Amino acid sequence: MKKPFLAFLFFSITYLAYSQEETLDKKYRPVVTNFVNAVKSGNIDKLSSKIKYPLNRTYPIPPIKNKQEFVKRYKEVFDDNLIKKIINAKVATDWKDVGWRGIMLLNGELWLDTDGKLIAVNHQSRLEAKEQARLINIDKSGLHPSISNFAQPVLVLETAQYRIRIDDLGNNNYRYAAWPVKSKMSDKPKLILTNGKFKPDGSGGNHNYQFKSGDYLYTCFIIVIGEKDAPPAQLVISKAGKEILSQPAKKINL
Repeated sequence: MKKPFLAFLFFSITYLAYSQEETLDKKYRPVVTNFVNAVKSGNIDKLSSKIKYPLNRTYPIPPIKNKQEFVKRYKEVFDDNLIKKIINAKVATDWKDVGWRGIMLLNGELWLDTDGKLIAVNHQSRLEAKEQARLINIDKSGLHPSISNFAQPVLVLETAQYRIRIDDLGNNNYRYAAWPVKSKMSDKPKLILTNGKFKPDGSGGNHNYQFKSGDYLYTCFIIVIGEKDAPPAQLVISKAGKEILSQPAKKINL
């Protein structure tokens, strides 16, 4: 099962090599302590004010959009195992500040920004795992039979012209399916490509998925860290190394 909020999982992997002796900068310890105390108090309303919304969850689980949703879905995210990790962690040594990326707990189980707001949880509870499996089954039932088999859904993008769906078929073999944007995913895709590859773009969480078809290369860029007003994604199509189409895209939560 994939961890939630993939982009911040990349951050976690990048920094696994940090030495155990490294300590959290003293200027960040108060904000971490305040967050830990909010969790320890069990006051969900208080904790809800320390979240940067939307709080993304593993696709196809929808993000938590606001305080009201967080209160309602609190137990889906903060199970006993995560709460114990947060409470029992040593602020000075089990939390790491990773520059502009934020502050992570242990190997990236959880991320705060430098103001102490929760920005990502890479831990998945049993409740969320069960809900994810349920939503995946619903998702599969609404797809055209040609693409209804996959191991894990990854994302759905929309550009001005196209709707694009990427699924993991297993063993990191990615599939690309595309329709005109006004079509439904229950319709037969206009294009299906397999054997796609995932590629990280540095350590900031940006990444892309690449699919080849003869001289054509279809690349879906996912932009986590970018310039101000940058789109969350970009579709680029090239032929024989020459770019022939580039369109900004938005990510769709179904």
